Parts: sequence; C-alpha cells; structure tokens
Amino acid sequence: MKNCTSISVLLTMFFIGCSSSNVAETEISKTPDPKPIENETDVKDPDDADYWDDAVLVWSDEFEGTSISDDKWTFETGGNGWGNNELQNYQAEGNTEVSGGILKIIAKKNSDNTIEGAFTSARLNSKESFKYGRMEIRAKIPEHKGNGTWPALWMLGSNIQSVGWPACGEIDMMEYVSFKPNKTHFSVHSTANNHTNGTEITSGALDLETIEEEFHNFGILWSYKYIKFYVDDVDNIQFTFRRPTPSTGESWPFSNDFYFLMNIAVGGNWGGLEGVDTSIFPAIMEIDYIRVYQIN
Repeated sequence: MKNCTSISVLLTMFFIGCSSSNVAETEISKTPDPKPIENETDVKDPDDADYWDDAVLVWSDEFEGTSISDDKWTFETGGNGWGNNELQNYQAEGNTEVSGGILKIIAKKNSDNTIEGAFTSARLNSKESFKYGRMEIRAKIPEHKGNGTWPALWMLGSNIQSVGWPACGEIDMMEYVSFKPNKTHFSVHSTANNHTNGTEITSGALDLETIEEEFHNFGILWSYKYIKFYVDDVDNIQFTFRRPTPSTGESWPFSNDFYFLMNIAVGGNWGGLEGVDTSIFPAIMEIDYIRVYQIN
C-alpha cells in the first residue's frame, strides 16, 4: 500500500489477479542479465522442516491504546487515481480508528465537497523495513455488501524511490476485491514478472469462505530461497514462489529490505472491474496485529 503525488504511479501500479483455485508452486527461469545476484548462504537450509522453529519476534504492533503509533507508521495521502484509476482520496485523519486492540481502516463515501475524490480512505506505511522472516498480519476484510472495495496487506521494496516500480519488488500478502466474495489472492511483482507485461506471478483467486466474517492470519515465510504464503497456520501454505534459477535483480528483487502497507482502495482497474456500489460504504477492514519474526 509503503508528498506521494510524485511517486504514486510508481507505488501503486499493482495487483492484477488471474483466476485459479489450485494451490501452486511457481518457479520462473529467466535468461540472466549481465549482473546475476550473488549466492546467499545461511547457517541452516530454509528448506529444512524445522527452519522456522527458530524464528523470534523482532517487531510488532498490537494496536493497543487509542491512536496509531507515529513511531511505527506514516500516512500516504492524496488522490489522482494512484496509477489504477482508483476513486479514493487517502487522508491522514478521519479514516482510521484504534480501540480495543484493533486498528480500523475505513473507506467512506465522500459527502464533503471540500475534499477531492468521490471516496476517502487511509493508506498506512510502516517506518521500519525488513529483509527475510515470517511476516504475519491478523485481519478481517470488510463485510461483503457489494462491489467496489479493494483492501490489501502488502510490502514494497524500500528502494522504490531510487529504482521505481516494479524494479523495487512487491509482495502482496493479501488482496481482496469485493466482486469476488469468499476469495483471497497472493502475488509477487518484479521487473521480469508483473501485470504490465502479462507475466505476473499470482495464486489467482483462492477460496476463503469466512474472509469477510472472521479474522484470519495472512502470512509469508520469506527466505533467500522462496516466499511462501500461508493462511492462519504456517503449515497451511497456499502458494509458493521459489527463487528463479539463475537469479537476477530483475527476476528476484527480494533480497532487499521491504516495508509494509495497509489500505482500502475504492474502484480502480481491478477493484472497480464490475462497478462500485455506493450503498456499501462505510467499508471497514480491521487489523488485530502485525508481527515480524526472524531467524537469529
């Protein structure tokens, strides 16, 4: 979701899912560019069955109190479609609430003519960035009332301002479009593989029958060998993207630091593919916690 007006197209040219209901493991081999990525090593092999047993909590937000932590989060603000013809104007005030250990991100139909955009919403970026680990966000998607919402939990490479998108890389831990109820999507984007050239790497639409009614854990296991996406339990792997062989910066930008984004978009090239029902607002995504575990 990581003034944004100047880089909004870079930050938000994302998220096109293909239709699929099968658990998948994808490995893409590309012709190497002149500067392949150097091989990485670890004390233990990430493919070992007990590898993630050693991960320890290094960063989290449990959303206690009554406000968003200025030490942990920053708001991106503005409208202009965010590179996807979206309808919302992201604001720093009026579209989030924190209470009872829950963060609420709220998309609203705009009734104030002094605010640009037909809808308002919020988009939060973490100030911390991370390389490798088990990342987990416990969240509940907005109640399903009709078409038009596009909530997401995702990550972008921290070097986006210097290299741009998609070279920075993108990891979509959870994407949802309300015209596909009871479904979720996982994706990765890079220079070699992204929706603009028809080579995106995605799980497609996977069944999750209670995604709008119950909290679920959306997580990744990210190592130098792979990114694995899971729901609720680390053993419930839904989609795996393995590091291409050979690797280049174009096909594997995932050996750099990434930061978190959380947002609800309205409409857009994907979220608005089947229109926007203006009666469904306000739409609320609830986040219980976000946690990062890493191997010592």
